[in-house]
Amino acid sequence: MKKTLIALAATMALGTSSAWAEQVLRLSHNAAPGNPKAEASLKFAELVAAKTEGRVKVEVGGSAQYGDDAESLTNMRLGTLAFSANSQGTTSNVVPEFGVLGLPFLFQDLEHAYKVVDGPVGDKLDELSQQKGLVLLALWDNGIRHVSNNVRPINKPEDLAGIKLRTPPDPVTLDIFTALGANPGPLAFSELYIALQQGVFDGQENPLMNIYSSKLYEVQKYISLTGHKYETTPFFASKMILSQLSKEDQQAVKEAAVEAGKLNREMSLAADKELMKKLRDAGVEFNSVDQAPFVEKTKSVYSKWSEQYPDLVKLVVSESAKQ
Repeated sequence: MKKTLIALAATMALGTSSAWAEQVLRLSHNAAPGNPKAEASLKFAELVAAKTEGRVKVEVGGSAQYGDDAESLTNMRLGTLAFSANSQGTTSNVVPEFGVLGLPFLFQDLEHAYKVVDGPVGDKLDELSQQKGLVLLALWDNGIRHVSNNVRPINKPEDLAGIKLRTPPDPVTLDIFTALGANPGPLAFSELYIALQQGVFDGQENPLMNIYSSKLYEVQKYISLTGHKYETTPFFASKMILSQLSKEDQQAVKEAAVEAGKLNREMSLAADKELMKKLRDAGVEFNSVDQAPFVEKTKSVYSKWSEQYPDLVKLVVSESAKQ
């Protein structure tokens, strides 16, 4: 009975019961319009339609229209959602090893991160994802992250003391800010603006592109350029649904994900240069930080994660050192 229900759900997600007729597949993400994740998702839909000659149509549901990141992962594993441009933090609750990519101060800049995740590290994460019913089509970008808050500029770790800081539901990020002396707590991104507006949290951490596109600057006074970690945007397909496409269309989907990821990364690379001025004009106060004391305070995060995932931490650190 359970297998019958799952098969029915997969058929519904494909949008048709007729083999190789036009198939309508849904793609979910949590980003606002104009965000690199949102624009790349639309590009993916366009590319899939072109590469499959109309056999596959992708309907994009942004701003968590088809559910938040956690719901999307569950629905893909059940076969009721085809694709998700998800988040690294939420993904780490299903595939814990994704958290390793967020180790503090691991990458020098975005280009450095891309070189690392596009090699053996990405291959290993795909292997682990497929064991959970997810196919990692590409690792899009979610930027270098910085701290914003309404209390004071963060110039040194001690400035985080007592600050209620929203994080993604991601163990590594929680570990980082616990080590730095903040009072961190997880919350879905879709609920963040209201939580900041109502004072549930004093601050949060995100790349500038997310702060800008979701208008978090309207409810935050200070942005401190901590650059404490990098995050990917894992772009997944439901293994169940992808396997029901023809081999030709599966390949088209994979190619489209990588090509759309190039747009995502180009937009992300351009974002920080453009957005700092826009955010300053909106009234946000910026400050740079000396990363050295932050690096020292977060060494314990490496120790903890090296104990949990020694092989993957070793792989990520060694690949990072090569680039």
